[in-house]
Amino acid sequence: MRASLIQLRVDATESAEDRRARAVRTIVRRAGDDLVVLPELWTAGAWAHDTWDRDAEGLDGPTVALMARAARAAGVWLHAGSILERGRDGTLYNTALVFDRDGELRGHYRKIHRYGFDSGEAVLLGAGDAATTLPTDFGTLGLAICYDLRFPELFRALVDAGAELIVVPAAWPAGRLEHLRLFARTRAVEEQVFLLTCVAAGEHGGVRQAGHSMAVHPWGGVLAEGGSGEQVVTAELDTSEVGRVRKELPVLRDRVLGIPAPVRA
Repeated sequence: MRASLIQLRVDATESAEDRRARAVRTIVRRAGDDLVVLPELWTAGAWAHDTWDRDAEGLDGPTVALMARAARAAGVWLHAGSILERGRDGTLYNTALVFDRDGELRGHYRKIHRYGFDSGEAVLLGAGDAATTLPTDFGTLGLAICYDLRFPELFRALVDAGAELIVVPAAWPAGRLEHLRLFARTRAVEEQVFLLTCVAAGEHGGVRQAGHSMAVHPWGGVLAEGGSGEQVVTAELDTSEVGRVRKELPVLRDRVLGIPAPVRA
């Protein structure tokens, strides 16, 4: 399968409407790919906390409508990064969206681990409560977002739910790029999955974004990595490699801790 990571530039000089239109054009040009991915909070800006309440939208909002249309036009599975979702009770969430080749919204995931240390996401957004996977025509897809990369227990839960490929949209600060690289490769190796990160470029809310979107093989090798600016990073993935790696080095079988204890009479 072929996966393309659209490393969009996100900055305050461009309106959300213009950025959505630009994203649609880029997605449509990826016809022939199997999976296309966008970054975290690319419409509202991951660091524009003061405008989040204004820019939040429901799952019936403009981003979902346009992304559905773009996925259908390109004939791709589209992981539309994440949006600032307003729930029915008014709570805001950082929510990832996945559309199939017909433009149907097949799944969404509300970010569980909120970044901010008593500010930003940690106080302004609600938290998700479920590890989320969904079937695709190239294998079972696991969903996580940015800061989630620092919490390995989520990735083990995704693997326990069948994940073979995990996609992580992010708005990662450039100053911690080496952490991003380390976590992406580590999660791929320890869970024996393909791991894709799609990271915003540009500068927003005074924070320069890392870019350097990556596709990582289950052995930990980097199949493709972007630079710091806006670009499309494309990688060819042989998803049968997941089963081969797990058979050759069956570490998941040898787990002792973190699995249900046997029931004794």
